[in-house]
Amino acid sequence: MAGLVHKSFASPDEVRPFEGGTGQMEVINLGGELGRATFQPGWQWSKHVKPMAQTESCQAAHTGYIVSGRMKIVMDDGEEDEIGPGDIVEVQPGHDAWVVGPEPCVMIDWGSHEGYAKR
Repeated sequence: MAGLVHKSFASPDEVRPFEGGTGQMEVINLGGELGRATFQPGWQWSKHVKPMAQTESCQAAHTGYIVSGRMKIVMDDGEEDEIGPGDIVEVQPGHDAWVVGPEPCVMIDWGSHEGYAKR
């Protein structure tokens, strides 16, 4: 790898759209994946990603920074939280999540989501 690599979400290496036009994950590859996910109002993992993942809940781990919007996360064991702008979150596999309110939720995710929302 070169000593300096410059990439931008303006031209990501890959774009992974969610079902029903409810958002997308833009992916930059830098020896690992960095994602910027935009979740539109009405998006819910169990409705818009589960059909692609074919698992009962999201099995990806996420470590992210919330740029804008709000999201509710509910773990398989019932633990839950709501996150919003400026929050940093670590979410282990085994969860559902959905956008809260009328604003898209934008999250920068540097967790291990290789294959997340990939067809």
